[in-house]
Amino acid sequence: MPTRRVLFICTHNSARSQMAEAFLKSLGGDRFEVHSAGLEPTTVNPMVVRAMGELGFDLSENRTKNVFDFFRSGKLFDYVITVCRESLEQKCPVFPGITRRLHWGFDDPAAVEGTDEEKMEKVRAIRDAIRSKIADWLMELEGEGRGET
Repeated sequence: MPTRRVLFICTHNSARSQMAEAFLKSLGGDRFEVHSAGLEPTTVNPMVVRAMGELGFDLSENRTKNVFDFFRSGKLFDYVITVCRESLEQKCPVFPGITRRLHWGFDDPAAVEGTDEEKMEKVRAIRDAIRSKIADWLMELEGEGRGET
């Protein structure tokens, strides 16, 4: 099976898309070439770095990337997946040659409120939801590969 190229997009490439990229790289292995980017890149959210670190993922050196840099480079993707709860459909560029465009809405870790521990609990819940979605999607893809629907 050829390597599938996947780009995860969210607003700032600071949380959701970073987590999705890390999980797909880990769970999907060499079957995928995975990238993430944002429409308005900032810096990786420290709570996300901490939450992912709890599972053994080191995002402390990750840098955010601009989705339009990928677009201008002409890089082709099999899947472009937006992971923002808010709708970004009008803002996202159309990638040439795209096979599938998916939208998986997750809450923004930067918008969680409460004490530090309450915020971390909410970030962990978002992290776990993203991991679960990636695992489910991989099972779905494996089913398609076997001719199941």
